Amino acid sequence: MRPAPVFASGGRTLGNILSATEWMLPSPATQVHTISVLPSHSPSHAPHFTFSNLTTALKTAGAKGDEQGTPRFDVVRDDLLHPLANGNKARKLDALLPLIRRRGATDVITCGGCQSAHAAAVAVHCAEWGIRPHLLLRGEQLDVPTGYNLISLMFGNVTYASRSVYAHRDEMLYEHAKKVAGTSGLVLWADDIIRDDLSVDEETVLENDSRRVVIIKEGAGTVQALLGVMRLVEHLSSLSSFHNDEEVHVVVDAGTGTTAVGLALGAT
Repeated sequence: MRPAPVFASGGRTLGNILSATEWMLPSPATQVHTISVLPSHSPSHAPHFTFSNLTTALKTAGAKGDEQGTPRFDVVRDDLLHPLANGNKARKLDALLPLIRRRGATDVITCGGCQSAHAAAVAVHCAEWGIRPHLLLRGEQLDVPTGYNLISLMFGNVTYASRSVYAHRDEMLYEHAKKVAGTSGLVLWADDIIRDDLSVDEETVLENDSRRVVIIKEGAGTVQALLGVMRLVEHLSSLSSFHNDEEVHVVVDAGTGTTAVGLALGAT
């Protein structure tokens, strides 16, 4: 087994960083389905394959089911993390949301397309954590809200932005954040909180009835969003099913901002 990677900042390992991080998700665990590709028994001469779901979770003994030697792959079912906002969107917020709440955030502002899964996830999870979500959605309001647009409207304060305004996202986000914060409030970018390690007395903010508004860029494009994916990879590496000496190829669909690191971790 390879030693845990050591980071330049004070010799801290990835394990140290992950163990010291507060998380949004109660556990990194997720269902993993093992899919085996079995030859078809069809009398047709054309090649056919059937896909058999052998397990609903990785077996603790490391077995892959009764079909040993057959082609197979594992599917990480992060789509089951939450009934409304799951997958890579929840992983991106896993470390970020507790951080901004610990820094006293009363409101969060982000943006996305009309059917943005990111915007919907921010709305749902912020609402669950007692933070007011404000969403700037590109385009026009739908006649009949559906999908993620409907979820965004249910959980967030939605404002529709024209495409010309949306083209200048940073300016758009900052101007809207100032309106939400008001004259006595404070506007911060999520990246600034992470870099400067800002802190605030949450009780004082609430007593003064002032707002502390945090801007999260589209797609949670911040380094803190990577930690949720790292936490998932660490969890998967601890499962006995991956302790065999076989080569493992990891294919990651994790959205903008986390795909590259996910592939890099998989490659190691």
